[in-house]
Amino acid sequence: MAILSKKDAKLITDPLADNNPITIQVLGICSALAITADLKASLVMGIAVLFVMGVGNVVISLMRNIIPSKIRIIVQLIVVASLVIVVDQVLKAYAFELSKTLSVFIGLIITNCIIMGRFEAFALANGPYRSFLDGIGNALGYAVILVLVGFFRELLGAGTLFGIPVLGDPIEKTGLFSTGYENNGFMLMPPMALIIVGLIIWVQRSRNKDLIED
Repeated sequence: MAILSKKDAKLITDPLADNNPITIQVLGICSALAITADLKASLVMGIAVLFVMGVGNVVISLMRNIIPSKIRIIVQLIVVASLVIVVDQVLKAYAFELSKTLSVFIGLIITNCIIMGRFEAFALANGPYRSFLDGIGNALGYAVILVLVGFFRELLGAGTLFGIPVLGDPIEKTGLFSTGYENNGFMLMPPMALIIVGLIIWVQRSRNKDLIED
């Protein structure tokens, strides 16, 4: 017996492919530009959003019948802000250096259009179980793009992955010759993140012609 019905499974699989929040809906671009020069930061940001969206969707779904429509946005912001504070405090307690790297961008999860969009479009109209799946699916779609962009930017920009040299040790000058990998500073600049996202969008649309707009 399948764990998830086909309809429920699509809540997770669709955002990973044909309805990705970054490449299709063009949401959450700011963090993709800002923190993806480092693969570890990209992964942690993805995990943070996964937690906030998964738990947040469930909380909003449970409260959907008691939230007055006039203050629903305020309630949603309070829920997100509370979850982001939890994430921020955990990072400061167990990964302080990484929390400094992410700094203000963890706080900006509160205004992430993907999260608020799923609250409005899905959690307010569906039960906790399906809302949880929707949150997990969209957060995974967001995280996959961040990790892909972070992978190529750190690998080609610094020659490392998770800070570990994989394209040779940092370059060393030895007389007239140089050995090792010379950093490509351009790959570490924010515009490169936008170019990589653009290439991912191009590949995605090349594989699925239905995504091409007339």
